[in-house]
Amino acid sequence: MVFEIIENDGAIKATVSGRLDTPTAASAQEEIIPLIENADKEITLDCQDLQYISSSGLRLFLTIRKEAAAKGGKVIIEHINDDIKKVFQLTGFYNLFDIR
Repeated sequence: MVFEIIENDGAIKATVSGRLDTPTAASAQEEIIPLIENADKEITLDCQDLQYISSSGLRLFLTIRKEAAAKGGKVIIEHINDDIKKVFQLTGFYNLFDIR
């Protein structure tokens, strides 16, 4: 799993790829620090190359969302595949995020 983070004109885009499961979510805690620090901005999570997400991965997304809500930012999730979309729908996360 890889978070690649790019800042452009005050907006943050993070490309999430691979598997976001329990082992990778633990290491990703460090990788999302720039997103947490910039949670007052618009953050886009591009999940086009995300193959799998577990409850640990969902928790990471929720952490980013909570920080953004507290700091007046916004989180957009884009390009999720059908399997991840089903996970978001089953868990209620689909209603928590702006998904495009």
